[in-house]
Amino acid sequence: MDELILGFLTPLSTFFLFAIIAITLYTLGKGADILIDEAVAVSAHLRIPKAIIGATVVSLGTTLPEVSVSVLAAINGNPDLALGNAVGSIIADTGLIVGIAALISPIVIDYKSIRVQSWIQLLAGILLVVFALPVFSGSSSGVITQGMGFVLLSFLGIYLYWSFKHSRKEQLDEIEGEIKEHEKESLVKQFLLMAGGMAIVILSSKVLIPAVEISAIRIGVPQSIIAATLVAFGTSLPELTTSIKSVLRGHGDLAIGNIIGADILNVLFVVGASAAATPLGLAVPKNFYSLHFPAMLLILLTFRIFTLNKGHTLNRKEGALLVLFYLVYLVLNYVG
Repeated sequence: MDELILGFLTPLSTFFLFAIIAITLYTLGKGADILIDEAVAVSAHLRIPKAIIGATVVSLGTTLPEVSVSVLAAINGNPDLALGNAVGSIIADTGLIVGIAALISPIVIDYKSIRVQSWIQLLAGILLVVFALPVFSGSSSGVITQGMGFVLLSFLGIYLYWSFKHSRKEQLDEIEGEIKEHEKESLVKQFLLMAGGMAIVILSSKVLIPAVEISAIRIGVPQSIIAATLVAFGTSLPELTTSIKSVLRGHGDLAIGNIIGADILNVLFVVGASAAATPLGLAVPKNFYSLHFPAMLLILLTFRIFTLNKGHTLNRKEGALLVLFYLVYLVLNYVG
């Protein structure tokens, strides 16, 4: 199948390749939406509390586009694409998406509910950089080894278990609305739609990766840069849509929680699964140390400081600064 896709894409013009990239990014997001919606419906049908759904199915589902792209890229021997997508998604989520959400409307932050997770978010970013250091991997150049990938996945299990324990106070009656909405639906149909959503995500990823590779070669831009900008933005579309809808409906705190969870999973799940999927691990290009990692840590630290402000409100000026950081990062990618 991979050879058929490559044979189809190679003769196309660069314009059509970019059109295919845009289309597959869209179908990637739609497939993830279907998967998440039906997973929630199945969980409600089976009377599983929403807290548990949120801590597992939904949080994992929103990072599925990043996971599918990065894991397949790693398996195909493209660590630049795999790592660039994960790191770029963190930068896009925390800089661009949170910034836009705050520009739309100042976000009142429920600090008590995000206090621990926001520290985990920052520590996860720091852990990723430490794992990528050459001295840590024992090699002359940075490599996130397969063993490190399994360590990150073990941390993912601990994090999800903690999330489950932390949210167990939510009672079954809090999902009665979802139960009534979905109890008349066919459980078989829900499972089939879940499988269909997953198939769309996987197929979209299998087309997206070679399209990005061919385009990068033609225009002379490293894959890591395209992955950290274009692909990362595309795979972050579910978070962008969710955040904007949440803010417009007066639930900005939900947007913040969604982004924090997505950042944590981008490190533990996306990078962890990508590194664990190949014996070679993920080789870290030099430009990650000079641009991508510093930009990620700067934006994560700035966001952490903003969530500690006296009123626990992310205002428009702070949102504008986050967006500015992202735009500067974007320019440096293509100028440097």
